[in-house]
Amino acid sequence: MGKYFDDWTVGERFITAGRTITETDVVIFAAMSGDYNELHTNKAYMEKDKHFGERIAHGLLGLAISHGLFSRTGYLERTPIAFLGLESWQFKAPIFLGDTVHVAIEVLEKKASSSKPDRGVVKFALQLLDQDDTVVQEGIKAILFKRKIQQQQ
Repeated sequence: MGKYFDDWTVGERFITAGRTITETDVVIFAAMSGDYNELHTNKAYMEKDKHFGERIAHGLLGLAISHGLFSRTGYLERTPIAFLGLESWQFKAPIFLGDTVHVAIEVLEKKASSSKPDRGVVKFALQLLDQDDTVVQEGIKAILFKRKIQQQQ
């Protein structure tokens, strides 16, 4: 079972498991999103590219994988009500096919709902890092969680 609003502690930190970005990931994401940009899909073109020299994963694929890795912790099992949004998400470095990424997460803030005592918002700082611990993406994610302890009114 996941963590409720009440279980989170500001300043708490943890690291997710890792995951290697594959050709299949990029192909499926391109098909799903409709983004067939040559940066992601044309090996011969990208081998001549003077910026990267090889294909890179979609930035939004990295964002999606960061959420999936967070979910794999089990902390988001049956306790979130809604994903509320991202603040200042930044794409800092490319993700190459074959890179293995993981997520460093810190609880930044908790705010109980004043109008609905059965819920509260937790803000998390997330960093998506590659195998060399280079930050490739980072930002803040807000999630609305169920509470297990109801406030008295």
